[in-house]
Amino acid sequence: MKTQNYANHKKYYPPHHFVLLPLLMILLIIGLVKSFNDSTNQLSWILFSIVVFLLLYLAVMLRQHYALGNQDRIIRLEFKQRYFEIFGKRSDEIEEKLNFGQIAALRYAYDDEFKILLDKALKENISGDTIKKSIQKWKPDFHRV
Repeated sequence: MKTQNYANHKKYYPPHHFVLLPLLMILLIIGLVKSFNDSTNQLSWILFSIVVFLLLYLAVMLRQHYALGNQDRIIRLEFKQRYFEIFGKRSDEIEEKLNFGQIAALRYAYDDEFKILLDKALKENISGDTIKKSIQKWKPDFHRV
């Protein structure tokens, strides 16, 4: 595996992102074009387009919804565990001061940078994206969906 960093940390699921979604988009475009050009079957093409749109919407939303919701909970637990391991105390007060984007971004930093960036996030309220861009040595996560 190649080294992970800010530029390449996003992950794609090829059957979903490069087959199913483009196919549904093509079918939606065909349905919409046909609904304007085929007046004898216009109602059928409109219904076809509505069904394809709903499938497209479901494909986009459901795939991510459950996986990301679960991963977000795990990321919060990882933060709590890591904070406890580094500082030897509970992170409840600290976690309340951070938004999820900041917590998620901190996981890409090794412990020495984690401390510095956590302090910076608390004092300057820097965004998760800024935290990610500030990381000098990237701690990869190859398991996020």
